[in-house]
Amino acid sequence: MKRRNSLQQQRSSRWRIKVLLMVLLLVLCFLLMLNHYRYTQTFKFNMPEAPALAVVNKPKIAFLFIARNRLPLDFMWDEFFRGEKEGKFSIFVHSRPGFLLNEVTTRSAYFYGRQVNNSIQVEWGESSMIEAERVLLKNALMDPLNERFLFLSDSCIPLYNFSYIYHYIMSTSTSFIDSFADTKEGRYNPRMYPTIPGYNWRKGSQWVVLTRKHAEVMVNDDTVLPEFQSHCRRKSLPEFWRDHPLPVDGSKEHNCIPDEHYVQTLIAQKGLEGEITRRTLTHTLWDLSSSKDRERRGWHPVTYKLSDATPMLIKSIKSIDNVYYETEYRREWCRSQGRPSTCFLFARKFTRAAVIRLLNMSALVVN
Repeated sequence: MKRRNSLQQQRSSRWRIKVLLMVLLLVLCFLLMLNHYRYTQTFKFNMPEAPALAVVNKPKIAFLFIARNRLPLDFMWDEFFRGEKEGKFSIFVHSRPGFLLNEVTTRSAYFYGRQVNNSIQVEWGESSMIEAERVLLKNALMDPLNERFLFLSDSCIPLYNFSYIYHYIMSTSTSFIDSFADTKEGRYNPRMYPTIPGYNWRKGSQWVVLTRKHAEVMVNDDTVLPEFQSHCRRKSLPEFWRDHPLPVDGSKEHNCIPDEHYVQTLIAQKGLEGEITRRTLTHTLWDLSSSKDRERRGWHPVTYKLSDATPMLIKSIKSIDNVYYETEYRREWCRSQGRPSTCFLFARKFTRAAVIRLLNMSALVVN
């Protein structure tokens, strides 16, 4: 009996030792895990955070199209914008009120929904054109990345690809505004005085490129525009006799085309002419005397048709390197980044047929 009890006691003692060892092992594992957890947490909190990837927002050019309805050259602009992959542009289109740019009205997805929804009815030769430009600018200024604001007609074409045009425009901090003193009698209305004195009266092209500062000056203007709306009107045109009878003495009529004077005069009024490059980047041909085509003589610039569309035409426009201003006896030599350069990045007025031919002949490379 004693031996049996001794064996039971030995077995019980061994079992207790085993349990004790298991408990000690579990405690040791727990302590190791706790220590590892503290170490990893300490390491985690002491680790410097990885720097966030910087999002580079590129400054953009806002392309501001003034159109009647559709954009007849949308196929060409589609190819032009397709060459830009970094989002350096935005598009705004002013068309007649209620017109929508969608799959039915344009073949280019770049223009889907890009019409401004607060457009107005524009009449040629009236201040409504200025108001349309201001509508475009107000919409474009909502995007803080838009730093240049480029006005284009629905008949404009680019003479170079997007990359070249972007760097040309962004290489200078000035606006491109064709501006010269207008000394011809009958355009300046003395009734504008003293709000707009005669020495600030300027003329030029409406196809300007504005910096953000000058775009804000234009949309915030509440002094020059009212004078234009009241006293700057085009002369009655012969072709409108039936609708607008000529005055008894037509010589006393002022012939003021608002969009050819407004931006230029506004900049002069604000004392900002030192901040502009005094030329336009859009070529327009005015040939009122020598043209044999009666359709090409009148109040509007030459329209380039299918028969005009040749490589020589594009080459001749791109080779122009200076502009002469007769009223100021001033010749403007065109420069970019301090070097002589071509004067024009765009040209107008081109028909759809002419552009198709130029693209097919590879005379116009926009991508």
